[in-house]
Amino acid sequence: MGSTRQDAWNHDEDLLLAEVVLRHIREGGTQLAAFEEVGKKLSRTSAACGFRWNSLIRKKYDTAIAIAKKQRKQAASQSGKSKKKQHHSTEQVKVMNATYQAKPHICMDDVICYLQGLQEAEKDTHTILEDYHHMKEQYEQVVKKNETLEQEMEKLKEEYDKVHEDYKVLLNFMERARKMAITDDDTDTPQVKFQMDYNGNLEKVEK
Repeated sequence: MGSTRQDAWNHDEDLLLAEVVLRHIREGGTQLAAFEEVGKKLSRTSAACGFRWNSLIRKKYDTAIAIAKKQRKQAASQSGKSKKKQHHSTEQVKVMNATYQAKPHICMDDVICYLQGLQEAEKDTHTILEDYHHMKEQYEQVVKKNETLEQEMEKLKEEYDKVHEDYKVLLNFMERARKMAITDDDTDTPQVKFQMDYNGNLEKVEK
């Protein structure tokens, strides 16, 4: 038994998944059976196929799903002569052939609606990819800005630590100077004071 694939889905695989699920809906089958069928063809797990369908592909095929359900109801209302249709390749022309065989009396409005749904799905895929790349660019910009802010914050922290150390040294120096001044006041050394002479100059005067 081969190993389960972990690589990204491509466009052809998404089309195959959509075709098989729509066929199972038209023929009254279950989505789980469709996921298992696609998983075997693509060497993926049925859980991976289910996640891919529910998270991304299903919303692109709302119109096609509605048509498939309508076909299933009409086929069930027939006199029991409906036969199980043979499954076809992923090409859109063969998908339409399978749709026509599932409903012999399909009207042109249903065909146009189905094709419009496929066209809208392609537009949605393009829009989603553009949104993804835009959000990726924004995320990368936020990451770079965050890295820059972290570097600036680290630099400010270093500067703060340096200023704080200088402040502590200054406080220690001022405390030592204060203690030395108190000691000098307690000694018997004559104090010196200054006075201004008539020329405006300061001169020392022994107290």
